[in-house]
Amino acid sequence: MDKLIRLLLIFAMSTFRSTYANYSSEATPPALVKIPLIQAPPLSAKSGGTGPPLPILSESCNADNVHFELATGYVLSAPGNVLDSVPGTLMLSDCLESCQVNDSCRAVNYETGLCVLFSTNADVMPDALAKSQFPVFTIYAQKMCLKSRSLLPACEQRAWSVDRVRHHKLSGYEKKQQPATSRLHCAELCIMEEGFPCRSASYNEKTNICELSDMDRTTLMGRKSLERADDYDYLENNCIEKPKKMCEFKKLPSRILKTVDSVYQDVGSVDECRELCLSSPYRCRSFDYGDTGEMVCRLSHHSRTTLTDIQDPYLDVPEATTYELSSCYNVSIDCRSGDVMVRIQTNKIFDGKVYAKGSPNSCVQDINNSLEFDLEMGYDNLECNVKKQGLGKYFNEIVIQHHDKIVTSSDLGLAISCNYDLTNKSVSNEVDLGVQGNFETVLSEDVTVESPNVIMKIESRSGDDLNSASVGDPLTLRFEILDLDSPYEIFVRELIAMDGADSSEIVLIDANGCPVDDLIIGPVLKSLQSPKILLTHFDAFKFPSSDVVQFRALITPCMPSCTPVQCRQGDDTEPRSDSHALLSYGRRRRRRSVDQSPPNDWTLVQTIKIVDKLFENNGSLPLNEGAFVSTKFFGVCMESHEIALSGAVFLFAEAFVILMWAFMWKRKQTDKLREQFAHGIQKGSNAMSSSSVSELYGSDFARNF
Repeated sequence: MDKLIRLLLIFAMSTFRSTYANYSSEATPPALVKIPLIQAPPLSAKSGGTGPPLPILSESCNADNVHFELATGYVLSAPGNVLDSVPGTLMLSDCLESCQVNDSCRAVNYETGLCVLFSTNADVMPDALAKSQFPVFTIYAQKMCLKSRSLLPACEQRAWSVDRVRHHKLSGYEKKQQPATSRLHCAELCIMEEGFPCRSASYNEKTNICELSDMDRTTLMGRKSLERADDYDYLENNCIEKPKKMCEFKKLPSRILKTVDSVYQDVGSVDECRELCLSSPYRCRSFDYGDTGEMVCRLSHHSRTTLTDIQDPYLDVPEATTYELSSCYNVSIDCRSGDVMVRIQTNKIFDGKVYAKGSPNSCVQDINNSLEFDLEMGYDNLECNVKKQGLGKYFNEIVIQHHDKIVTSSDLGLAISCNYDLTNKSVSNEVDLGVQGNFETVLSEDVTVESPNVIMKIESRSGDDLNSASVGDPLTLRFEILDLDSPYEIFVRELIAMDGADSSEIVLIDANGCPVDDLIIGPVLKSLQSPKILLTHFDAFKFPSSDVVQFRALITPCMPSCTPVQCRQGDDTEPRSDSHALLSYGRRRRRRSVDQSPPNDWTLVQTIKIVDKLFENNGSLPLNEGAFVSTKFFGVCMESHEIALSGAVFLFAEAFVILMWAFMWKRKQTDKLREQFAHGIQKGSNAMSSSSVSELYGSDFARNF
């Protein structure tokens, strides 16, 4: 290990001395002048085209739009334009940031341990850019102005935006051709592309043609697609999002990179180093750990796939290991009303199949050279064998198989589950992406299915929204799921009407979902317009103490459809029959023990003002006018003071009758007891004396009578 570290230091110091000697000049450097970031040559006539004019990158650029283009294996030799050199720099991102904050800086050279800043760039001095000297390789970076950067937030999180490979092109995968005024304009066209995810572009400097592609070196890993072409520059979009979950790294033994992008110290383990790679501000493709020092982690955006044009980029070290990114998979789950859709995105072209475990021939999707694919599994599809594990819980396993016929160690197994919570508003779907059978666990991920957004409205029978009505008006309560694409339907139960004054209430729909009194309100029915709408009809009513009626209902979601309950109509004492049974979309409350807490039901509340037709003047009586109340009992009309007097007389008469009845009943009982006593004395006069009678009944007997 010590030998390896010394070897790396020798490479770094020798390069530093030679490079620094070239950058340091005794000659007085020329005065700094403002150099344009981009010199955009006029559009060549060879580009042709009669379309609208294309945007030209201006010479001035806001600081927020400045980013970088990288060219690996090249070095800028311009000693007279050196602004600064920073030895000991172990992060490429730190080197770029030093140039970013320096308005005079236009480009940098970077190799592990050294950063050099320049006031010029290779577009201004093309002859100053040359291949770096073997045995090390240098990374050259220059500023570029991305005016579309605000349209692509991913660029904000990247240390640089474009990787450039000089004199190369991506052959056979172009999707679109456009004229461009310069190489950097071509790169911006790729980043701005909205028709498809542009991952790379090939720019022809002679014809000014920009060839856009949805592929790059990584997606075409293992395929010889990048070829040498003297008139072209290959430009790779570093801003595009890449899958970075369920990632697999393969070991590359006995080799480590000579130049890396980042060096971290005091990293606890290989797994921590791996996480640093996946969360880096660039597309990290490889890392090594503990090979150049204890607890040292080194990261690079390069791999064997991206270093084909570099001579001997690796050091041969028997004890060392480089971990190269092989494949990543992002999996998303869409739990719908009757099926589950599994969508998979990968970082390199997939050619194989995805299928439900145990059904490789009947529930399968063949994939041919694609980066995105999916598998749909119906809950009632016997071929896909989706398992139901309880109310609203579905489970299955799928396999991502790279070979068409056999399962290899590169294949993945995923356990997919959708959990629908039907007892409250919160509905979640949990996806456990783990290893099943012979596969190794890879990842766990949560997916949420939005719960339905339901409203309750009070309408007229014609469908008009109301906030007031009169007693007896025909009205409708409407329960509606606003999202028509929601996989849920709803039940309604425990509909209660409350008054707005003293909290009086009446139950309209009981806990079973049935109307308590069908003369007041009807059953809850599905609308003919949509199964997402429930209706119940009633005639407007009010409480005596208030003209405000508030309706409160408990809503429970169900999927994929709701089964109505059977409700009795009429007298509950009558036996159930078809003529007395009606359907209602309510739901029986689940039985639970006394110590269990009640379910967290979803409550909807709606209020309406009900005006009594007996009071046409806003429900109040005039104070200065005689008010007349119509009564059907007497068939006459009386003034209010006459009604009060009549009531008092009636109460007095009723009290008198009650008193007279009580007096007569008491007198009758007294006479009856006297007769029984006299009969007893006469019958027992020969057998006992009056004293014995007194002893038999007690001393108080004679006194009571």
